Amino acid sequence: MDAYTVIRTKRDTRAYLDTPLPSPLQQRILQAGRMAGSSTNKQPYHFIVIETPDQRTALSACGGYMKHVPAAPFVVAIAMPKDHTLFDAGRAAQNMMVAAWAESVSSCPVVTHDTECSSLVLGLPEGMRTVYVVAFGYPPDTTTIGGGSPRKPLGDILHTNRW
Repeated sequence: MDAYTVIRTKRDTRAYLDTPLPSPLQQRILQAGRMAGSSTNKQPYHFIVIETPDQRTALSACGGYMKHVPAAPFVVAIAMPKDHTLFDAGRAAQNMMVAAWAESVSSCPVVTHDTECSSLVLGLPEGMRTVYVVAFGYPPDTTTIGGGSPRKPLGDILHTNRW
C-alpha cells in the first residue's frame, strides 16, 4: 500500500489472531518508532517489548481499556522521561502503527491510566514513565476493520485563519 492509503485505511483493532509476528517484522515496526521525529531531536523514547503472557496480563491491569493487550502477540510499551512531552511518544506510536498496517498488521494504542502500576510492572528507572502501550497482531477478519463510526468530513473540522 502507498503511504496515503495506509494512513487512510488504518483503524484501531482490539482482536488478533494467535499468530506470532516474525522477528524481522517486529524489528521494522520498532525501527519505524525509532525514526519518529522528536522535540530538538532528543529521541527520548524507550521501547519495551512485552513478550510473556504473564507480563502482558500484569500490564493490562494498569489501564481501564487494556483488556485486549494479553491477547496481542506483539506488545510495545513506550517509556518516556517524566519531564518530557508525551507528544514524541505519540509520534513514535503512530509511526509503528502505520508501518505495521502497511504489512497487514493491525494495532491499537492504549493509555496506562495507572502510571505507578505500569512503572512497577515494567521495572522503570526513577524519572521514567509509561503512558502509552501499543498492541499489534494480525486481524482475524480484515473486512470488519473500519466498520465503526465513519470519519467526520474534512469540511466539518477544517477552518482557515480563524475558527
